[in-house]
Amino acid sequence: MSSYRTVVVGTDGSAPSLRAVARAAGVAGESTARLVIVCAYYPSSAREVEHAQDALGDEAFQVIGSAPAEDTLREAADVARAAGAAAIETSASVGAPVSVLLAAAEKESAELLVVGSRGLNTLKGRILGSVPSEVCRRADCDVLVVRTAR
Repeated sequence: MSSYRTVVVGTDGSAPSLRAVARAAGVAGESTARLVIVCAYYPSSAREVEHAQDALGDEAFQVIGSAPAEDTLREAADVARAAGAAAIETSASVGAPVSVLLAAAEKESAELLVVGSRGLNTLKGRILGSVPSEVCRRADCDVLVVRTAR
């Protein structure tokens, strides 16, 4: 396997995506590469913000905006450290997962982009396309699709 300097991995906080983070961390650790963990999110609508503020008051910040994505990234960074990555960076970005992942890989000059396989074998994935298949088609760097469904 090539020696990578920068590895980018996406996560949504799900157990399958954290398995992809662990695998990416293992590759980064073996290559002494920098690991960039990315989480795409959509901003909360005005209605969601209002509902959160009504229900949670001053604590609403925990469930709106980038806060949930930042929580996801903290958990993913812990998983990555446990799996052997030393140089870890995180990034929460507004947008669709494919666009956010590809932009991060380009911005970071990544040699490897890691995604989980979830969605590859679903009917929706076959009809609409999945994050892994779209990333494979459009990425300018190596792509590792980690089998996360078992």
